[in-house]
Amino acid sequence: MAERFFRSIRLLAQCYQTFEQYSNADVRRTKLTPSQFDIIATLGNTEGMTFRELGERTLITKGTLTGVIDRLEERGLVRRVAQTDDRRCTLVQLTEHGQREFEQVFPGHVQHCKQPFLDYTEEEFAALERELGRLKASLDAAMTDKKG
Repeated sequence: MAERFFRSIRLLAQCYQTFEQYSNADVRRTKLTPSQFDIIATLGNTEGMTFRELGERTLITKGTLTGVIDRLEERGLVRRVAQTDDRRCTLVQLTEHGQREFEQVFPGHVQHCKQPFLDYTEEEFAALERELGRLKASLDAAMTDKKG
């Protein structure tokens, strides 16, 4: 069981790492870092998000997020907007330039990322999602048990 467990986890990690490398190679053509691209992609077609929401929707840690936003702001791609109802809460929004950047780079990146999956059928996607969902639920339950 343990050997089988490790083989499965290793394969899952390798798939994730390889996909990240594949994706990041395409992101580099946009002249954005992967973290910057993640923020632009997350904010695209939205009214903006708080730092907390961005942290929850991306894989960027809070400490790193501030620096990424700073650099995007310097490039004129995002702006910070203080909330009038809660001045401790700042909204991050794409500027017009940032929205144009999103519209220019995001569709091509999605097409690039789809390439390895073109041979998958709907049934294969459903089976993959079912098994990954089952694994996620099991991990969530284990985390709940550990906390409780």
